[in-house]
Amino acid sequence: MEPTEHAEHIRSLHELVTGSSDITGILEGVTVFASKAMSEAAGAPIDCALTLRRRKRTATVAGSSEKAVALDRIEQSLGHGPCLDALNAGELRLLADVATDVSWPEFSKVLAAEGCASVLGVPLELGETSEAVLNFFATQPGLFTAEVIAEAAAFADVAGSTLRLAIRIESVERLNEDLKAAMASRKDIDMACGVLMAQSECSPEKAFEILKKASSSRNEKLHAVAAEIVSRYTEKGHTPLQFED
Repeated sequence: MEPTEHAEHIRSLHELVTGSSDITGILEGVTVFASKAMSEAAGAPIDCALTLRRRKRTATVAGSSEKAVALDRIEQSLGHGPCLDALNAGELRLLADVATDVSWPEFSKVLAAEGCASVLGVPLELGETSEAVLNFFATQPGLFTAEVIAEAAAFADVAGSTLRLAIRIESVERLNEDLKAAMASRKDIDMACGVLMAQSECSPEKAFEILKKASSSRNEKLHAVAAEIVSRYTEKGHTPLQFED
């Protein structure tokens, strides 16, 4: 890959992270950029799908086309293929020609029927908690030359750093959302106990026991019962709430 091309990939993927509001958009953008880069390198159309493994769950999460996504999902349903082997081994896997390569015969039959002649699986380095692989699909055999494979590996290196950043951002945002939800729940519980203390003239401990008993008898989460108490109390007229001790 020429230095200018490498810099262009870095700039495009950086803009993708900073300009997308969610990780889904980032994943889809990566496959589009990957498809474009490989198509230019090979001089022929090449589609791309992205498979992500997190928490031991593997799934096709994005693709540059509906066909790429469909083929990637078929490979996963079969349980074998260049993409899955690349993901498991952490190394490039090439299906050079579906007509002659017998490495994955069942998948090759599907690919041939769908007009796909060759496939390249390129793993991404994402760290300890996640794994991913780019799955490239070409309609012609022989497109994945040494030069094109080198281009794919170089792009994967840049894309891997992009996805690592995106996943970290998503993890932080999810943690913030969880903390906000926990704080809101704690606030509702405290306010509900205050309401029960005022209505029942009881201690904080007794109010919390009443709240827990109501949660158990209704088979509802504690914070949901607390939110209902707060909501009803703050309605006009402060509707009294009756709970059995």
